[in-house]
Amino acid sequence: LTALVHGEEEAQKAKDASRALFAGGGNTENMPTTTLTEENFTDGRIAVLDLLVLGGLAPSKGEARRLIQQGGVLLGEDKVTDVYAAVERSAFEKDVILKKGKKSYQKYIVG
Repeated sequence: LTALVHGEEEAQKAKDASRALFAGGGNTENMPTTTLTEENFTDGRIAVLDLLVLGGLAPSKGEARRLIQQGGVLLGEDKVTDVYAAVERSAFEKDVILKKGKKSYQKYIVG
């Protein structure tokens, strides 16, 4: 289905990313990625709510808040339980990965 909608190349990227993420390979090269700018940070931090919206994992902050309250958001391997949680700018020196549910995920980098 992905090949029909987005083309064969994008379908292969999605397949590779899923394999790497769910098979424990740890390769994040083909993972969907959102590039942040310094303007996205306030006082050296960015709210998880903002990350969810910027990465397209939630259509609004209200929906992002509900996802967190229902236990459906992971930052790395840790469940996000605080709707006011934020990520320090220094954390982006490594891959910062947010997961929504079991199959939606997004990698964030600072460009």
